[in-house]
Amino acid sequence: MSPPYSCAPWSDALSVEISNVTKKFGGQTVLDGLDLKVKAGDHVTLIGPSGSGKTTILRMLMTLTEPDSGTIAVDGRQLFPASERERREVRRNIGMVFQQFNLFPHMTVLRNITEAPVTVLGQSREEAEERARELLDLVGLADKCDAKPARLSGGQQQRVAIARALAMRPRVLLLDEVTSALDPELVAGVLDVLRDVARSTDITLLCVTHEMNFARDISDEVLMFDAGRIVESGPPEKIFNEPEQERTREFLGAVL
Repeated sequence: MSPPYSCAPWSDALSVEISNVTKKFGGQTVLDGLDLKVKAGDHVTLIGPSGSGKTTILRMLMTLTEPDSGTIAVDGRQLFPASERERREVRRNIGMVFQQFNLFPHMTVLRNITEAPVTVLGQSREEAEERARELLDLVGLADKCDAKPARLSGGQQQRVAIARALAMRPRVLLLDEVTSALDPELVAGVLDVLRDVARSTDITLLCVTHEMNFARDISDEVLMFDAGRIVESGPPEKIFNEPEQERTREFLGAVL
């Protein structure tokens, strides 16, 4: 049995490549000629004010939003531009945990985690359930297999959502403000689970968060966004301790 966090080996050293991507909503430019490269296995955190384009990047990687121009590739395979069939193939290697938990309320916790591996990946029900139980143990919910989501706290539901994303063995895991919908006392438990994922996995992580201590702990690189552009990037110790750009200093001064 392979470890619950393991994924298929990478075919290339570059995980995500975004080249000259522009996106507008109405008259507002959300991404302005963005260039971004993420190495396989790196943990990259996107910080910056609301509306600066961070979540739009994650939505594009999930093919929920299309760029107006530019190219996006994952694991050396084109995501945009590409046919819908090609996008589906690439998207199978990408998982996302959203702000809202989006669990199926009529399914048990176990079924929420096993449904996609069975229907999308073609795993047997037995194989999918064995892996789901391993993942539930890892996120501290081994005793909740038969519970329905409504019987869980918000923090527990988000941990199920993390296990569900990992069950697909993604090469890239996207985290979009995963604690923003939680009560403050539940945030620490979810962040601890994600720290374990970051330490134990070879998955590439792209994380949008306002939890700066979490970003400092898990990141190989931090990207500061403003007005659809990356205004500064570097390792967390540089960004948080010695930022070069005034805009970065202003933002951190407001959130730390």
